[in-house]
Amino acid sequence: MATPKNETPGSTEKPETRNHSYFRSLLFGRPRDINDPSLFHSISLIPFLAWVGLGVDGLSSCAYGPDEAFRALFNPDGTNHRELAVLLAIATTLTVAIISWSYSGLIEHFPYSGGGYGVATKLLGPYFGLISGCALLVDYVLTITTSIASSIDQVFNVVPPAYWEWKLPVELLMTTGLVLLNLRGIKESITIIVPIFLLFVATHLAVMVGVFVVHPGTITGHLSEIHAQVHTDAQNLGWWVLLVIFMGAYSRGAGTYTGIEAVSNGVSAMREPQVSNAKWTMLYMAISLAVTAGGLLLCYLLADLHPVDGMTMNGLLVEKLNFGTWFTWLTLGSEAGLLLFAAQTGYIGGPRVMANMALDGWVPRRFSSLSDRLTSHYGVLMVGAAAIGSLLYTKGSVDVLVTMYAINVFVTFSLSQLGMARFSWIRRKRKKQGPMPILLHGSSFVLCFSILVTVVILKFTQGAWVTLFVTGVLIFVCLMIHGHYGRVRAKLVELNAQLGDMQTLAVSKIEVVPELAPKKQTAVLLVNAYGGLGIHTVLMVLKTFPGQFSQVYFASVGVLDSGNFKGTEEVDRLRADRKRVIDQYVLLAHTLGLAADGEFTLGTDPVEESTELCLKIREKFPRSVFFAGKLLFETEKWYYPLLHNETAFAISRRLQLQGIPTVVMPIRILKFGG
Repeated sequence: MATPKNETPGSTEKPETRNHSYFRSLLFGRPRDINDPSLFHSISLIPFLAWVGLGVDGLSSCAYGPDEAFRALFNPDGTNHRELAVLLAIATTLTVAIISWSYSGLIEHFPYSGGGYGVATKLLGPYFGLISGCALLVDYVLTITTSIASSIDQVFNVVPPAYWEWKLPVELLMTTGLVLLNLRGIKESITIIVPIFLLFVATHLAVMVGVFVVHPGTITGHLSEIHAQVHTDAQNLGWWVLLVIFMGAYSRGAGTYTGIEAVSNGVSAMREPQVSNAKWTMLYMAISLAVTAGGLLLCYLLADLHPVDGMTMNGLLVEKLNFGTWFTWLTLGSEAGLLLFAAQTGYIGGPRVMANMALDGWVPRRFSSLSDRLTSHYGVLMVGAAAIGSLLYTKGSVDVLVTMYAINVFVTFSLSQLGMARFSWIRRKRKKQGPMPILLHGSSFVLCFSILVTVVILKFTQGAWVTLFVTGVLIFVCLMIHGHYGRVRAKLVELNAQLGDMQTLAVSKIEVVPELAPKKQTAVLLVNAYGGLGIHTVLMVLKTFPGQFSQVYFASVGVLDSGNFKGTEEVDRLRADRKRVIDQYVLLAHTLGLAADGEFTLGTDPVEESTELCLKIREKFPRSVFFAGKLLFETEKWYYPLLHNETAFAISRRLQLQGIPTVVMPIRILKFGG
């Protein structure tokens, strides 16, 4: 039996051999070479860059999380409960510490699980995973919209009110710009953020130090005053009313914690050792977030700030310090820039979650595919489109967006911590470990679930219901998609049962192996996995064109997607799998008395890679006819093209435009439910 050929230089994904236009290369960057052994190292992230790229969402939330919490302490009638800001600062710091610590344990035990979606799926079951995944997808969209809307608010702090009507158009423009930036790749987009990130850290540290220097004698005075005010309010209103006020402010600032899970979702993007680097990244983010968020709440109190319509609390704080116009511009500019790029987390995490859900059949399979820049391009485009829709619906209102934003992330937090608590309980029985993991994850679950319930109850009519409704609709759609794929899979199992046993006689029983003749008419079959679908295509070709083809040539493309894009070992495994598939089909053809051989290539785009491979094969066998199998449903519905890649038709069209005869062989699925 002839040995299948490996990828030849003409069929590998080399940037110099691709026919990309200048505009495409300028916009999206040059294609990646997946055969480059240093590829995964070059695009992976060290802890510092991961802190910038994945921690930017958490740190940037200091621009609106503490702001929203502090505003909630002021009543419309002019009264306030500012003294609770100290308790808010303490609660915020403890919350960040507990959630971050518990997520470090999640990273350690489930580094490649895909974050909250993967953990809920593995530990609680696929349907809990579905709820967590849908909540995360909506949350990442709101990450983008909230960050961008707050970013523009920071800029418009220093813009005359006459120009405030331009806020929404600018937000839409920024959202579109980030879509284009993320289509180029993760590391390229993060590198741009680094200077802005460092400026944000430096200016906000200067602001907090400045407040404590300018108001050195007010700290102890505030503490005694706070103690007296708390007791006065408790006597006048009652402890329960005061607790409700505190919980309302605490829940309104829940957007502060929304970026913590980003690190666990992005472990696969980090450089080896990935788990260690991810835990360091989590530590960097937790410290910076706790210090900044808690410190700003104290600064609002010490500087004696009161909310002003049209101005952010951070803008008021910087003006109160009066370090100079240049410092105001630097501080607010760094906030605006960091918030703009905080949406980066949504563009990284959203497509990653969508890709993981696609591999499990909850969303269309195409969302697991990668572009030639090795980005989840379909996911980036979908998340970007949803973000634009959210901005249009809310008109870019940060108050509405923060309320919607704070809900779904705590759905994921709660499910992840519930799963980890269950995992720790089972592990304690098996390995006799101490009670600390159970206490950690159990307390984290109670904390997160309490925040979730509080936000939903207090903010239900102010936007919370919209988030719950959208998430519910998304869950329903995913269930329908999953059911469709399940029915298709069952039909293919039936087909495999009918034809799968046609694996062939042993090679030793094949007396003569026919040789390929380049000038003979050749049937070139595009194949994927070895099974009933491919075998049926081979038999259909021989039955439809009896006696016309005495030799066949098999072509296959190993598609690098989000499921196997994890390192050079996975690429080698994919290469070995493609060789095995070609071997099996060649053996089948020899058993049928045909001369046969085949070859394969690897890439990210099955249509483009298949077309190039077919053109190369056509040069070897000028009298070749190309065949591809296509599932054909007895009743076609409008959404089937969205769920099933029309790869066969796309390849056929490209080859026919080159004057190459191509036939799509229908493989009917009868009595299909939908």
